[in-house]
Amino acid sequence: MREFSVPATATVAAEENLTDMVWANAERFGNAVSFRRRVDGTWVDVTARDFAAQVLAVAKGLVAAGLQPGERVGLMSKTRYEWTLLDFAIWHAGGVVVPIYETSSAEQVEWILSDSSAKAVFVETSEHRATVDSVVAGLPEVRHVWQVDGPSGDAAGAIDELTALGASVSDDDARARRKVVGADDTATIVYTSGTTGRPKGCELTHRNLLSEVRAGITAFPQLMQAGNSLLVFLPLAHILARALALCGVYTRVTMGHTSDVKTLVQDLQSFRPTFVVAVPRVFEKVYNGAKQKAHAAGKGKIFDAAEATAVAYSEALDKDGPGLGLKIKHALFAKLVYSKLLAALGGRCTNAVSGGAPLGERLAHFFRGIGVPVFEGYGLTETSAASNLNTASAFRVGTVGRPVSGTSIRIGEDGEILIKGDVVFRSYWNNPTATAEALEDGWFHTGDIGELDDDGFLKITGRKKEIIVTAGGKNVSPAVLEDRLRAHPLISQCMVVGDAQPFIGALITIDPEFFPAWKEQNGKPGSATVADLVDDETLRGVIQAAVDEANQAVSKAEAIKKFRILPVDFTEAGGEMTPSLKLRRSVVATTYKQEIESIYAG
Repeated sequence: MREFSVPATATVAAEENLTDMVWANAERFGNAVSFRRRVDGTWVDVTARDFAAQVLAVAKGLVAAGLQPGERVGLMSKTRYEWTLLDFAIWHAGGVVVPIYETSSAEQVEWILSDSSAKAVFVETSEHRATVDSVVAGLPEVRHVWQVDGPSGDAAGAIDELTALGASVSDDDARARRKVVGADDTATIVYTSGTTGRPKGCELTHRNLLSEVRAGITAFPQLMQAGNSLLVFLPLAHILARALALCGVYTRVTMGHTSDVKTLVQDLQSFRPTFVVAVPRVFEKVYNGAKQKAHAAGKGKIFDAAEATAVAYSEALDKDGPGLGLKIKHALFAKLVYSKLLAALGGRCTNAVSGGAPLGERLAHFFRGIGVPVFEGYGLTETSAASNLNTASAFRVGTVGRPVSGTSIRIGEDGEILIKGDVVFRSYWNNPTATAEALEDGWFHTGDIGELDDDGFLKITGRKKEIIVTAGGKNVSPAVLEDRLRAHPLISQCMVVGDAQPFIGALITIDPEFFPAWKEQNGKPGSATVADLVDDETLRGVIQAAVDEANQAVSKAEAIKKFRILPVDFTEAGGEMTPSLKLRRSVVATTYKQEIESIYAG
């Protein structure tokens, strides 16, 4: 057993809560630009004083609407300024925020609102409203559904409605409500995919999130400081984006929001952030896009040479440093190639942070080599985002860094990563069994396998649990899809894939008992085997319909995009199934490696 601890650099007092930062900024740095909002294509400044006034106005509306301390409020929206505003307003009114991905299915929305006993829910658009309205009839506890976008599509809906409603509540009464909440009260319940298929509500306190914020500031003093800027484009329903937004408010980093990945490059160029926080998929897109563009323009050889130089330069930094020849080549490509890549990030970006999935050593070396070191980290919703981070002063490519301040990492006898500290969640909401399984003497059992070196750097080597983490950082529970697919009579077994890949795929086998009847019903030769028909349009059409049906239970990001029909079934004799008929995923992944690779080819 190996263990490494980093002492806390700051503590959280019992009376503190997340809204303190809003009022501290307003009182001490009222004219500082806290946000820039996109209005009619232009970035408009929002000062710390303006933001505090808006938070107070919406909080008063929530109090007037009857929200009581500790009551849960759903929040279903893309990443936008109003998300952060509502986050703080709900906390100011003493409430608990329950994020919901804007791509969630009606079934997922119903479960989250029901399990959390939400009293109200914010939705962004009419489409979201329709999804929520389709389930709230069976949820009598939901008293209010507020839509952020007004009828004309602007942001004049819920914000204006609650501001007007709150006019009858005094500022003093609203501020008194804020003081009811302390560090050990629940701030948010974030639902995360579980192996049973039902999302589990991860209960995070104000102490958890404040500890995460202060640990992040300690890790990145050069990034988390007034005057810097950050464009938030990851989903704010994801704990990584949420924690970074809180860090930004706390340190007075000027923040912008955008949710359209299609316009991300243009938004980065117009907002010009000083640092970027993203999942590996974003960095992959920047790299792949630049490479494809160079090759299409007949400059592929130059780009490839520049790439090799960047990687070699970064690798040399970890050894004796780059030699004179490498320095000259690096300087040349800095003008010819790297400057254009930096321009794609806005031209002012000097650092980046990556989390949610493994980045890969080559990509990490590439970006550091062009002048934008990507500080890779590790954490889960249960650890309030990052439990480990690479930093400017402690950076080791291929690892996810050392524990953040106030956190301990232990490697169990079976190689499992265990985490302890103030960033570790309190419990799974309404799920004492899952809580007892995950927490033991304060240590959180992550389900991931790792190695810890003598200097405290953690390397992720595997995953005990079956949760898939896509390249975009989305956690996907395969059980939801697999259970539904196996319910189809023509399907025997299936395995959902997509770990560290851009989308979800599936390997599907055909039921040998039902297959003869299906062939007869569909006019196929009786002698035809599954191997003969894996590309048959009729067979693929039936399986596609089953996949489409299964996808109804999950969000778009979790849905199966491509599948392969395998020529033979999974069996115990073949090693793919255990005696108790459980799937041996590692065996299937090895045996059908080529089929999985073909799903993502091209």
